[in-house]
Amino acid sequence: MEYKIQNIAMTINCSFILLILLALLPSCSHALSIKEATVHDIQTAFKQNKLSSRQLVEFYLEQIQQLNPVLRGVIEVNPNALYESDKADRERATAKAPGWLHGIPILVKDTFATKDKLNTTAGSFALLGSVVPRDAGVVAKLRNAGAIILGKASLSEWSNYRSVGAPQGWSARGGQGKNPYVLSATPCGSSSGSAISVAANMVAVSLGTQTNGSILCPASFNAVVGISPTVGLTSRAGVIPVSPRQDTVGPICRTVSDAVFVLDAIAGFDYNDPKATRKASKYIPPGGYAQFLKVDGLKGKRLGIIREPFFSFVDEAVLPVFEHHFQTLRQRGAILVDHLEIANIEVILNSSSSGEATALQAELKLSLNAYLKDLVASLVRSLADVIAFNQKFSDLERTEELGQAFFLAAEATNGIGDAEKKALQNLARLNQDGLEKVMTENRLDAIVTAGPGVSTVLAIGGFPGISVPAAYDSDGVPVGICFGGLKGSEPKLIEIAYGFEQATKIRKPPSFQP
Repeated sequence: MEYKIQNIAMTINCSFILLILLALLPSCSHALSIKEATVHDIQTAFKQNKLSSRQLVEFYLEQIQQLNPVLRGVIEVNPNALYESDKADRERATAKAPGWLHGIPILVKDTFATKDKLNTTAGSFALLGSVVPRDAGVVAKLRNAGAIILGKASLSEWSNYRSVGAPQGWSARGGQGKNPYVLSATPCGSSSGSAISVAANMVAVSLGTQTNGSILCPASFNAVVGISPTVGLTSRAGVIPVSPRQDTVGPICRTVSDAVFVLDAIAGFDYNDPKATRKASKYIPPGGYAQFLKVDGLKGKRLGIIREPFFSFVDEAVLPVFEHHFQTLRQRGAILVDHLEIANIEVILNSSSSGEATALQAELKLSLNAYLKDLVASLVRSLADVIAFNQKFSDLERTEELGQAFFLAAEATNGIGDAEKKALQNLARLNQDGLEKVMTENRLDAIVTAGPGVSTVLAIGGFPGISVPAAYDSDGVPVGICFGGLKGSEPKLIEIAYGFEQATKIRKPPSFQP
């Protein structure tokens, strides 16, 4: 027995060593230039005929083949990816001025409908083989920009709203996603695969969704940049939903500039998500968001530091690093207002007390039923059908072990009744007395804090946030710095985030520690 245990341990250790070697060794002749390359780097290589889209896609497919069996960041690869890359190469030869994303591979979370050979399943076997009526609105915009849909990224199944006990980054179809920095650490969810894949250089850029921290949290834990836009700034049409009131679509990339290029491509009105996108379109600046990538973007910005309770969520070892970052912000011209507090923060962070859970349960049932009903073909047509599927195929979905408590609670709701209206009123009051008040009273351009803990504050108000790599804890797990603001404040947040990134450049490639 002792020999067998030692043998198993040796096999596991060899797997870690092999993973590290595969990540470090060149995978093709372009490996040294492509790994960690930005969109700007890639486009420059395209223009100089040093790289083609086909070579780029081949590189990422090889990376996925090597790394994904351990990292589980990708659920499915697009069988037409090489065909699309050849098409992009032909277009580039004749195009006068292709955009930033032309010929760039992108992974989208497995909640985005793609009208192609890829499945759209939210990580669940219940939707395997379902047929969507059309591309999601943002996917259509990406294709129009010339991007190549490389495949579907893994996630916390059903965007982490099936059960309360499921591991972060796990889905029945995708398995358990791994943090590429420390494999035993959480990758966080629900857009875990989008962050894992970008961090480990399995793709150039990616797209995720956020209902409550699902972009900002995986970005923080995987040392990448995540932008969670103002709700409605990007279309949610064709995206497997949780809550139209809180759902938002945003980029997860290795740099602020790459994330902004993706945001520019996907922001804007969509007639399939008209109410929210029309309302938020007023926030989009003429000329787009790339103009706010300013090295001196911190100059004159008033930033409110929110320490409690968010600093208590991170390793004490990183606190001195953040103090140094605050000094850097000051040196770059920012005005810091320290030790600010958000009113009723304990209530806001407790979804039961705030009313968020009550609202989300009803919204999930209504919106998911509408999505499933709109499918061209599917085994399941309602939340009740999904619940029944999970019960019938408990072994596949680990239902007995993980449960489906949130689904069951959502199915028990009956629209937006008195309880839900009361919950929504309470959330509106918490927004008004909380973030909105602290921002206006202190004349802030943004708030800043450690880690992704503030994401709930932003989520319940539909407010934007950006997470940028900031530190690594005593175990080597990444920690992000989060900048947040009021609706439509993306231009200021981009200036701040880019200014911070350029002043610090904290991100480093993953180490694949066991």
